[in-house]
Amino acid sequence: MHKETCNKRWRFLVLMHLMNWRKQFFSNRTTNHQWKLMKGKLLNLHLRLIDGCNSKVHVLLMASTRTGSSFVGEFFNQHGETMFYLFEPLWHVERLLATAAEVNNSTALPGIYGDVLQALFLCDFSPLEKFISPSPQNHVTPDLFRRESSLALCEEPVCTPVLKDCFTKCGPLNLTLASESCLSKQHHAIKAVRVRQLDTLQPLVEDPHLNVAIIQLVRDPRAILVSRMVAFPSKYQTWKAWAQDGQVPENDEEVKRLKGNCDQVMTSAELGLSKPQWLKGRYMLVRYEDIARYPMQKAEEMYKFAGIPFSSRAREWILRNTQTTEEASGIYSTQKNSSEQAEKWRTSIPFTLVQVVQKVCGPAMKLFGYRFVDDEKTLSNKSTSLLEDKQFS
Repeated sequence: MHKETCNKRWRFLVLMHLMNWRKQFFSNRTTNHQWKLMKGKLLNLHLRLIDGCNSKVHVLLMASTRTGSSFVGEFFNQHGETMFYLFEPLWHVERLLATAAEVNNSTALPGIYGDVLQALFLCDFSPLEKFISPSPQNHVTPDLFRRESSLALCEEPVCTPVLKDCFTKCGPLNLTLASESCLSKQHHAIKAVRVRQLDTLQPLVEDPHLNVAIIQLVRDPRAILVSRMVAFPSKYQTWKAWAQDGQVPENDEEVKRLKGNCDQVMTSAELGLSKPQWLKGRYMLVRYEDIARYPMQKAEEMYKFAGIPFSSRAREWILRNTQTTEEASGIYSTQKNSSEQAEKWRTSIPFTLVQVVQKVCGPAMKLFGYRFVDDEKTLSNKSTSLLEDKQFS
C-alpha cells in the first residue's frame, strides 16, 4: 500500500468523523471546552493511524455455512486489543436483498457485498446501516447481527461498563463509537459465509486503501451436509426424508443445489490456487480438518500469511478451546474438541447420502484431498483416514 494514498484516505475518514461529532455535540449545546477535548482526542487518533498505515492488515475469512468458520474466526477475534473483528455483517445485506427481484439470481448481490466489505474495512458503517432493519436512529441500533461475537464491540468505550454478557448488558450499539474503535485498531478481520465467488472480490483486493488477505476455509462436503441437517432441520427436511427411506432422486433440485455449492467453492479455490497477479500473496486455502488436527500450527500459519504477530492471547484461547467436553460442543459453539469434531459426522450419515455427495461433489473432493469411501464399514471406521496429506500453495 502506498503510504501517501493511505494517509490521505485516513485523513478524510477522521475529518468525516470530526464533522459528524461536531454536529452532534453542538446540537446538544456542548461547551467549547468539551468540543476542544474531543477534537484533540480525534487528532491524536489520526496521528496514530498515520503512523501505523503501512502495517494495517484486512483479513477476510471466506467460507460457507457449517465449515467451522465461527471457530476459526475466533482465532482472530481473540488476537487482542489491536484487532477489530466483525462476525457476519453481510447477514443484514442478504436478509434484506436476497428475495428482491432486482438482485435475486443476478450478479448484483456480490457487488453489493464487496462494497459493504470495503466500507467496513475502512471503518465506515454507513453503507451497512442501510441494510439494518429497523433502521438505526442517529447511528444507534440494538439489532446488529451477533454483536456479542465481536470482542471489539464488547469493550470500552463501545460497551460501558464492560460486562461478560455483551449482548444483553451493553445495550444498543452506537455505530459512531464502533467506527472510532475500528479506526483505533491496527488490524481488521471479517468472517463472511455469504461471499461465494472469489473473482467478485478483485476490486476489494486491488483497492489501494486496503491491504487485504483472503483465507478461504473449506471442509469435506459430506461433513457439511451432516452439520447442516442438524443446524437447519427445516431447510433440510428433504435430505432427512431421503436418509430415512434410502432413495435419493439425483435430478432433484436439492441435489442440484448441493452440486452448485460444491462447484462454487471449487471454482473459487481453483482461481486462488492459480495465483493470478491480483491475488499473489493475498490468498490462502485452509481445510477445516487440518485446523482440527493441528489448531496451533494452522493458526500460526494463518497469522504468518496475514502478516500479523501471533499473540499469546490467541494461543491461550486455542489451547483452552480445542479440548473440551461434549456438553460444551454445541452446534453453534466455538468450543470444540477439535480432532474429534472433524470425524464426528462419519457415524451420523447414511451411506446412501454419502454416495450422492461423492457423485455430485467429486471434483471438489479430489481438489481438496478428501478420500472417497466405497462401503459403510470404511465410512464408520475412524481409524481409516479420509484425508489426504496435501499442501496448498
